[in-house]
Amino acid sequence: MKKPTRRKFMQQTSAAGLGLVTAASTRRILGANERVRIGLIGVGSRGDQVLDAFLMHPDAQIISICDVYQPYLPFAARKAGGSPALHRDYRKILEQKDVDAVVVATPDHWHALQMIQACEAGKDVYVEKPLALTIAEGRKMVDTARRTQRVVQVGIQRRSSKFVKEAADFIRSGGIGHVTVAKCYHVLNETPLGIGNPPDSAPPEGLDWDLWLGPAPKVPYNENRCAYKFRWFWDYSGGQLTNFGTHYLDNIQWALGETAPLTVTALGGKFGLKDNREIPDTLEVLWKYKTGTLVVFSQYNCNAAPCNISTGEVEFRGTKGTLYLGLRGYEVIPEVVRDVPVPARSPLDRRRLGPGKKLIEPIKVQGGILDADHARNFLDCVRSRKTCNCDIETGHRSTSAALLGNIALRTNSVIEWDSANERVTNHSKANDLLSYRYRSPWRLA
Repeated sequence: MKKPTRRKFMQQTSAAGLGLVTAASTRRILGANERVRIGLIGVGSRGDQVLDAFLMHPDAQIISICDVYQPYLPFAARKAGGSPALHRDYRKILEQKDVDAVVVATPDHWHALQMIQACEAGKDVYVEKPLALTIAEGRKMVDTARRTQRVVQVGIQRRSSKFVKEAADFIRSGGIGHVTVAKCYHVLNETPLGIGNPPDSAPPEGLDWDLWLGPAPKVPYNENRCAYKFRWFWDYSGGQLTNFGTHYLDNIQWALGETAPLTVTALGGKFGLKDNREIPDTLEVLWKYKTGTLVVFSQYNCNAAPCNISTGEVEFRGTKGTLYLGLRGYEVIPEVVRDVPVPARSPLDRRRLGPGKKLIEPIKVQGGILDADHARNFLDCVRSRKTCNCDIETGHRSTSAALLGNIALRTNSVIEWDSANERVTNHSKANDLLSYRYRSPWRLA
């Protein structure tokens, strides 16, 4: 059997074949005076990072900024330059006729309402991942984007990284053989204090807590429910499974050529931390795909030992080799394969078979993942009306896989998923978690 090489693979998949629009290529096409006028909803934490990404491009003009925490606004305005309009309520941005596109970088429970209303207002949308808090929200977002014919980019920025695309295409082309297992990890030691146990209190000055909650249930302000720490509460997030796991599952489904699992189960809990979080500190989720691949997400927040030989966050174990994928590149480690049956009697019998042979070559590729590249692709698609690197359907499918893991966890079950109808077929109670009732007066139209 002829050995596949990265050189040969890259010759067969040219830059055009990869379907990846790079910042360098688009700068040769765009006119210097063409600008996309942007309204930014949410400028704390991730929103500030996305603002930086768009400011890398001179054809992006930030003309309006919104945040429910007023102290964020002056800093964002100075960074954006040009005296943008400042708002507390995101609907003011949607009313602006001069806004071409909206960036949604709010907590997860707000994504659906803001993205849908932006599309209805005639705006193109860059919406952060995870796409939605529930699968029903995500499907409504897809339907709305299609009906209104808006360009939507989901903030899974790895889709705009050349080396990630290359790794996915290499795996899908059979470069490491049949992938039987793919694993991904979120590892961080948060012991002993975790996020702590602060008491409920009055909101800080300048925060509209009721508007921050929006469609979520009304509860007293607690500092752990706000800012980045909202990710540890079910009303606003799916935890690190949807935060990081959506990235990983997108990588995996992309490489496998899959869009949804067949079966999902999960186990986890708060095993080591005594803070007031609701999301587990330890979690194992298992998906089965029709290609004959098991996918595992491991979340270890009480221990930070590395999970594999690489700095990669995702690993693909194929019959010919293993590919480790991380933020700075990927590495392929060949398997040793023999063309005679392997005796099952003892390790000694196996050693007598000889050294075997490698069917593929080792590969090591360095690269980077830049928010600015993903923003560049969105800006280009706003003009061309082409499909973004991470279109709304792709973002929905990758987010849904992660959300199904939480549904399996919360129902303590093995669930079977009908991806065509987006329903659990073997557990009626699990279907109750596909959506939730919004707090009045908010509603998903």
